[in-house]
Amino acid sequence: MQRWLRRSLWDVVPRDQRDSPEVLRRRQVITVLTVLLGAVLLGVSLRIEPGSDWFYVGTLALAAVWTVGAFASGPLHLGRIARLRGEGMVRPVVAPVVIGLGLAGVFVLGALVVREIPWLEDQVRSVTDFADRGALPVLVVVTAVNGAAEELFFRGAAYAAVPRHPVLWTTVAYVIATAATGNVMLAFAAILLGTLVGLQRRASGGILAPVLTHVSWGLAMLLVLPLLFG
Repeated sequence: MQRWLRRSLWDVVPRDQRDSPEVLRRRQVITVLTVLLGAVLLGVSLRIEPGSDWFYVGTLALAAVWTVGAFASGPLHLGRIARLRGEGMVRPVVAPVVIGLGLAGVFVLGALVVREIPWLEDQVRSVTDFADRGALPVLVVVTAVNGAAEELFFRGAAYAAVPRHPVLWTTVAYVIATAATGNVMLAFAAILLGTLVGLQRRASGGILAPVLTHVSWGLAMLLVLPLLFG
C-alpha cells in the first residue's frame, strides 16, 4: 500500500516539460484572466435557483471557460507513473479512480459530523439542493464535464504557469475561485481535493490522474451526499 501511494502521489517520474520564456509568460497571462472569469461564473452558477435550466447553462459555460483557458495557454500532458510491478511507466488510470473514491469516503464520514452542526449543514444543503431538484442523468454529465475541465485548467495550464511551488499555488488559486461561491464547505473541499490532485500532477507530470480523481470524487459526492442530507 505504501509503495502504491508513493508512486501515485509522491515519486516524481522523469520528464522534460519546461516551457520557453515566451510560452511561460503566455500561460501566466491566460491563467490570470481565466481564473478571474471563472470565479465570476462559478459564483453566478451556484446562486441560480436549484432546478433551473440556467444552472446547467452556467455550469457548462464555466467548464468551457476552464477548457478554453487550458488549451489556449499551451501544451498539456497526460502524464505517467511507475509500474507497480516491473520496470517502465504506464498511464495512471486505476489508481486515481481508487484515490478519488477513497477521498469521497473520507468526506462521507465527515458529512456524518457536519450534519450535526446546523450552520455547516445548511452550507452542504445549499449544494445538495441542486441534486435533489435537478435531473440526475444531466447532473452526472455536468459534474463529470466540469470536474474534468477544472483539472485541465488548474492542474494543466495553471500548474505549468507557476515555476515554483505549483502544488501550493494552484491549490490556493483553486480555493480562491471556489470561495467565490460564498460556501465554506465547498472552499474546505477545494483545499483537500486541490492538494491531493496537485500531488498527483507533480508525481505523474500530467493531467490524467487529477482528472480521474476529481471526476470519481465528484460523482460519488453527487450520488451519496443527497442521501445523507435528504
